This record gives sequence, structure tokens and C-alpha cells, in this order.
Amino acid sequence: MSGFKTCGSSNLDTSLLGVESIAREEQSVPASPILKECVASSVQSTPEIEKKYVHRVYDAIAPHFSSTRFAKWPKVATFLNSLAPGSLILDAGCGNGKYLGLTPDSVFIGCDISAPLVGICADRGNEVVVADAVNLPYRSGYGDAAISIAVLHHLSTEIRRKKAIDELVRVVKRGGLVLITVWAVEQEDKTLLNKWTPLTDKYVDEWIGPGSPRTRSSSPFSLGSSSSFTLESIPEAEENGLKEKLNKFRDSSSAVKGSENGLVASEGQDHFMDFEAGEEGESHQEYFVPWHLPYHRAEVSGASVGAVASGLAKKDDKKGAIVYNRYYHVFSQGELERLVSGMKNAVVVDRFYDKSNWCIILRRTE
Repeated sequence: MSGFKTCGSSNLDTSLLGVESIAREEQSVPASPILKECVASSVQSTPEIEKKYVHRVYDAIAPHFSSTRFAKWPKVATFLNSLAPGSLILDAGCGNGKYLGLTPDSVFIGCDISAPLVGICADRGNEVVVADAVNLPYRSGYGDAAISIAVLHHLSTEIRRKKAIDELVRVVKRGGLVLITVWAVEQEDKTLLNKWTPLTDKYVDEWIGPGSPRTRSSSPFSLGSSSSFTLESIPEAEENGLKEKLNKFRDSSSAVKGSENGLVASEGQDHFMDFEAGEEGESHQEYFVPWHLPYHRAEVSGASVGAVASGLAKKDDKKGAIVYNRYYHVFSQGELERLVSGMKNAVVVDRFYDKSNWCIILRRTE
């Protein structure tokens, strides 16, 4: 097994994690050799912007990042608690592993591209592997459910985001559920966008490539920064078992039936929300989001010294921190649905907006 490593102390059958089955599946798809080579290269080859502004950054800030990641999102916890006891749950992009073991009657396996974060998970006794979200090291149908929490927005091209979703669906059994959450461009606190650095069209062309969504001119979305809400609209599920799970999930949230901010969620309606347009301006989807590593942190005397010297990070004496930039593609309303609209082996069973994130639940159908 190459390209990843296993960590942890249990008797996990690593023969089930072989990438050989993935290669066999890809070989069964009819395509010209040239087309296959181009597609594989564009998906599997990590763009430089991700290597530099995602992988290297998280490797450098891992201990500090982990120390700030302990609160569990209620919606994620509700989803995990809705799964049957004994479920095998795959967490793709597990970070410091805060969701691993959340439900003690389930089995969790996590993976992340950052070896330092995987090491933190392993030190806590979790089963984890170093792996890429676009090439998960599990056999097809291996898990009962999968989650991808705040991961897809770090992938810089649409084809890689689609591939990551395909992988999440591939590794769960027929009938298995997949929960995906991503940062939304429609932030509840609009002032956050002013603290981020939008990537210019020139930068997007040079670093991300023509396959990426463009920065676009439109009206910004009007959401008061004091708003706190959860919105969901869950369609009827055909299977009774799935319907019962989704009912539990639905009961955990309150529907919003009116707001001064112009968003509506009526019971039984299959839509998200209507954002009223404010003043006209320019809205971006590609951003650099800063991470401030305080001078007193031990990491500053390690990798950060080289990061500053190489230009990956900069010193901010006023804030007493080393500042790293992390790449984000923030998602617009309906973008997740568009990414999965052509999938033939999965259906959307839920979609909602929660705490400035767009979220979707898929069910594998075949």
C-alpha cells in the first residue's frame, strides 16, 4: 500500500483498504487512453495552490489548529447519532479527529492529507490513515456511512470536488449515507469576507486553471451578522428506515418561518432560503483566509521559521503572530446540488444551510 499509512492500535483489517480495487474500477470505465490519462492527471495531480496553501499550511499549524478544534457541530452529531449501532463510519478529512468516536457504539476510521494531524489522531487512539480526499484508500462499499466536514472547499477545481464526492459515495454500501458540509459564500457575518483576500482572475487562471469557477459580479447576500438560524427542508423518504433516520435529523432543528433578513422556510417546501440582494457589488468564491499562529506557540520556532523565509507565511508584529494564508473555494447556494446532479449512483435526501455552511446528505442507490 503506497501513498498513505495506517495508524492506531486496533486489529483493523488493512487488506480492506487496498487501492487495487479503485484501479480496477477505473479500468472498467470505457474511455480512450488519451482521455483517461488527461482526466486522471487533472484529478490525481494535486495543484500547486493546494500543496502550498492547504497541505503545507495545515502541516505547519497542526498543533495550534487542533487546539482550537474541539466543539462538535450539533447537526453533524445528530447525523452520526441517527446511524444504526455498529455502523462503520468513514471520516474523510478528519483533521484532529474531533468526530472520531463521537458515538461509542459505532466504528470510526478517519483519513486526512496532513500527516501531523493524522499523528494527533493516532496519539489519541483513533484509527486513521494519511490519504487524499480524491483517492480514498478503501474498497467500494466498505463503510455504512461517510462524512466530509469542511473539506471540499479546500479543493481548487470543480473536477477534483466532483471526484471527492464520487469517492465518498463509492466507499459506502448501497443505502449508505454521506454527509458533506462546506463553507458558504453567504456568510451570516458578512464582515468576515472583508477579512479574507479574494483571488483575482489572473491569479485564478495561473494557479487554479480554467476549470475553476470564475470570480463573478453580482449582488452580495444580505444576512444580518446577528442572525443565528438553522434551516432545513427534507423531502419524504421512500424507505421507512431512512425516513425514521431523517425524522430524527429533522427534529433537531427549528424551521424559520420569517425573518427581517429576508429568508423563509415553510414546512413541506423543497427549497433552502431566499436571500435578498443588498447593494450591488462584486462577490468572489476564491479566497485566502488567514491563520494567525501566535509567537508563543512552539511551532513558531520550527516549521514557521522556514515558512517565513520562503514566503509561505509572514510576521505580524502588531498581532504577535505568524500569518499563514489558507486557500478556500466558498460555495454558493445550489452549487453542491449541481456537483451531484449527474451522479447515477446517489440521490440527495437532505440539503440545508447551517452556521454559514451549505450541507448535503446523499444516499448511495447502487
